Amino acid sequence: MSAKPKSAPRPAVETDWRRVAELVHCSRAMDAIEETTLVPGKKIFYQFSARGHDMAQVLLGLDLTHPKDAVCGYYRSRPILLSLGVALEDALGSAMGRAGGYSDGRDIGVVFNYPNANGASALPMCGGVGAQYTPTAGYAQAIEYHKNVLGDRAYDGAIGVVLGGDASVATNGFWAALTMATTLKLPMLFYVEDNGYGISTPSWLQTPGCNIAANLASFQGLKVLDGDGTDPEEAASLIGEAVSHVRGGNGPALLHLTVPRLQGHSFQDTQAYKSKDVVDAEWARDPLPKLKAHVVPSLLSEKEWAALEEQAKERVARAAQIADQRPVSDPTLVTRFVFSEDGALQDEGGLWNSGYNAPRASDTPKPEGARINMITAIRRTLDHELAVNPRVLIFGEDVGPKGGVHGVTLGLQEKYGEGRVFDTSLSEEGIIGRAVGMAIAGLMPVPEIQFRKYADPACEQINDCGTMRWRTANRFAAPMVVRMPVGFFKCGDPWHSQTNEVQFVHAPGWRVACPSNAEDAVGLLRTALRGNDPVMFLEHRNMLDAASARRPYPGDDFALPFGVAKRVREGSDITVVAWGAMVERCEAAADAAGVSADIIDLRTLAPWDSDAVLASVKRTHRCFIVHEDIGTAGFGAEIAAVVADRAFLDLDAPIARMTMPDIPSPHHPELMEWALPSVERLAAKMQEQVAF
Repeated sequence: MSAKPKSAPRPAVETDWRRVAELVHCSRAMDAIEETTLVPGKKIFYQFSARGHDMAQVLLGLDLTHPKDAVCGYYRSRPILLSLGVALEDALGSAMGRAGGYSDGRDIGVVFNYPNANGASALPMCGGVGAQYTPTAGYAQAIEYHKNVLGDRAYDGAIGVVLGGDASVATNGFWAALTMATTLKLPMLFYVEDNGYGISTPSWLQTPGCNIAANLASFQGLKVLDGDGTDPEEAASLIGEAVSHVRGGNGPALLHLTVPRLQGHSFQDTQAYKSKDVVDAEWARDPLPKLKAHVVPSLLSEKEWAALEEQAKERVARAAQIADQRPVSDPTLVTRFVFSEDGALQDEGGLWNSGYNAPRASDTPKPEGARINMITAIRRTLDHELAVNPRVLIFGEDVGPKGGVHGVTLGLQEKYGEGRVFDTSLSEEGIIGRAVGMAIAGLMPVPEIQFRKYADPACEQINDCGTMRWRTANRFAAPMVVRMPVGFFKCGDPWHSQTNEVQFVHAPGWRVACPSNAEDAVGLLRTALRGNDPVMFLEHRNMLDAASARRPYPGDDFALPFGVAKRVREGSDITVVAWGAMVERCEAAADAAGVSADIIDLRTLAPWDSDAVLASVKRTHRCFIVHEDIGTAGFGAEIAAVVADRAFLDLDAPIARMTMPDIPSPHHPELMEWALPSVERLAAKMQEQVAF
């Protein structure tokens, strides 16, 4: 990777204490009207007070002055939203779940997002504790990519900021992001608000010594700052120092500020686990009186302070009335924006928002040269898309010099450099989380998960990425292509040979591709890399070098639509539906059985081509579904349900399925082959169905 140019440090922002007082008063007034009126009136269902956290957050937000800055918060982060310019009626309307606001009522009001065309954006928050850290690290890495790979000087001095409570520093996401930020020297600020509790759990059960800053004091590559978030002068000074350090290209910083949580975790939390002495001590640290003492009478008179407080209450009351007049979103529209829709581009995220125009494509192959295996086909497609689109980048464990454990990325780092093809730390949550942040920043990340089972630690990020477009009502999206080898090879085992593709089909917002041959792999991968949705691209290990999966390279223009199955064999006796490695076995079984099979390779499972399956069943009057995944709740059950629902009267035999038994993949080849649908058993079942 080329040397990273240093951005000139920006001067510390001079604190506008009057503006700070205005925003803190607004935050307090919003908490009050929610607690006294809106929650009791059943107009808000989840309420989280920011009292005690508010002043320091406002100070931080007012320091985020770069138009490419981004911040990702958590459920107690509304004050920073106010400092970024979110309208009071939008914040309150979102809390009420009304149309407009953050999500059109699709998500909890405190789970916010803010695509800010006029300044720093608030990245889509996640509901899971600690899930905000790795996407912010990805956004910070994208800042470096824009500067150093794309040469975009508009990102000079921009930073990514993540907010978290003290309990969140115990999560995998925090440590994964910390590793990324420090090893890569990312422009990222970790802002930790320590109120001493994770709901009711005291900090001594979360963090040894109760202070993450003290524990990280000797962490290499990290500037650590620690102080009192209730003292106006100290908080402003520490925030300014932390922001200036990161803006100056000096690497990440962690700022740990102690603050009191002056209400319960949420409105329903009575704080019975706190003694009266603890509660009294917390209120004695309330930053609002300290803020008043700091600005009155030196900057504001007592009368001006009182006027600001009264004006805030009036503004919030008016905003609540406006928000309450907003309707609930049309329920019939709640199914929109699971995936991208023509003519409705998201506000932030993805290639298409960055002026990208995909090259011409065709679904007609133009075969070139000899047959190649799937490994070569995928590598050649990645190579071409890296060449024609500088926003494509590939990363994962061992994808760099080694070329991936399956050899798919061999030579790509040498050709395109460490800035575009690079290894990562061993953290699947970090791999997918950083991809989310990169995608929001307009890149096309192509993360690799080495084996299907290894994706389990990343499932929170996978699920959050898939629902992003829907839960933000098309304000944000994070298109990416996750490459993931699946299934058996020469042997099996519970850790490297899992398929379980149905889990991703069941994750809303993800498109799922499972090619069975080199040609389809090229076409589906190219479509995914040029698309506007996250794609799970499943590369079956047994087909990567299988002779039956080899095809001539279909050309650099070849791209296949998702949701269109391929009829690999035409027949009249029985419809056979399969994908991945089972397509090859079904063809061999049809030959062995001597039946005229209409074999359909679905190619993609989300979406899947139900029309092709139903049309075939109407011709053959029989349906046999084959997959490698276990039977119970496997994707074959969905296909069977649709066929039963929409083609029942066309059937001359019961719908049949053959799958793995409900066990992990056995290791020894003989045990594995016993568990897999074999050619012999498939042939026998086909004959049985035809004879029914």
